[in-house]
Amino acid sequence: MKQTTHPPDHRSARVRYGAGTAALPPARTRTRRRPTSRQWAAWGFLAPVTVYLALFYVYPLYRNLDLSLRHYTVRSFVQGNAPFTGLRNYQTVFDDPTFAPALLHTAVFTAVCLVFQYAIGLALAVFFNQHFRLSATLRALFLVPWLLPLIVSASTWSWMLNSDSGIVNALASAVGITPVNWLTSPSWSLTSVIVANIWIGVPFNLVVLYSGLQSIPANLYEAAALDGANAWQRFWRVTFPLLRPVSAITLLLGLVYTLKVFDIIWIMTKGGPADSSTTFATWSYQLGFGNLLPAFGPGAAVGNLLVVAALVFGLVYVRVQRKQALS
Repeated sequence: MKQTTHPPDHRSARVRYGAGTAALPPARTRTRRRPTSRQWAAWGFLAPVTVYLALFYVYPLYRNLDLSLRHYTVRSFVQGNAPFTGLRNYQTVFDDPTFAPALLHTAVFTAVCLVFQYAIGLALAVFFNQHFRLSATLRALFLVPWLLPLIVSASTWSWMLNSDSGIVNALASAVGITPVNWLTSPSWSLTSVIVANIWIGVPFNLVVLYSGLQSIPANLYEAAALDGANAWQRFWRVTFPLLRPVSAITLLLGLVYTLKVFDIIWIMTKGGPADSSTTFATWSYQLGFGNLLPAFGPGAAVGNLLVVAALVFGLVYVRVQRKQALS
């Protein structure tokens, strides 16, 4: 007699464990998501910027910090076996009699240049915003100081302010004013480099602030004029408040640039006479490369002080911008 086999009855399990019990869901297996083509493209665009920042910003900052924490000589700079000294180089900088004058000159140079560059740039931007005839041509001419190489601008100012053959003293003598030793007098050397740097930095402020003025709607000025506001009131109540974001970034960039100005001062006065125009930028170079026995450690320490100052002002700017955005 042939024996027949029946397929297993799956319902018996439900009967055995209860008809109301639902079947258990299948176990989930974790699968790793592979990066999509968009993610690979994003990493591809990000990689060159990351490599650039690492090579030209992160590594130099690391090397400068290492220089400031070790006692480097010319031999150890080449061989790389300089002993670790901690903060001794910073203590040497703080105890140096040049520190206080250099700090004062850096603060005065930066503050005066920022104020005059911004004020003159804003005045010129408002003036050119009137869109009169030849406005574009004059704006282009004002960009010439900004487009010239710094060595050309500094050399030109050195010739103009020369005590013997400079055009400034020649014009002063023509109108009966006593000539001034602009570059060789301790009383006037810092003023001379400040004037030259203001002349170079005004076009940058003009361009940025003029672009900010272009974004202000014209109907706001029309409404203010209908309310009886004069030109000064329209500027103070409409133009200046709406220019605050652009003004903030302009002042921040100007601050970072002015803190590290070296070319103009070094070409015109070399920080002298008698350190009367020495700033942290020129002092750092003089310590590291201006002597027969270079002091790489203290020079790097002075440079790090400039980096910290720029970083502090940058963080203050970011914090102010966040508060303005939240309010």
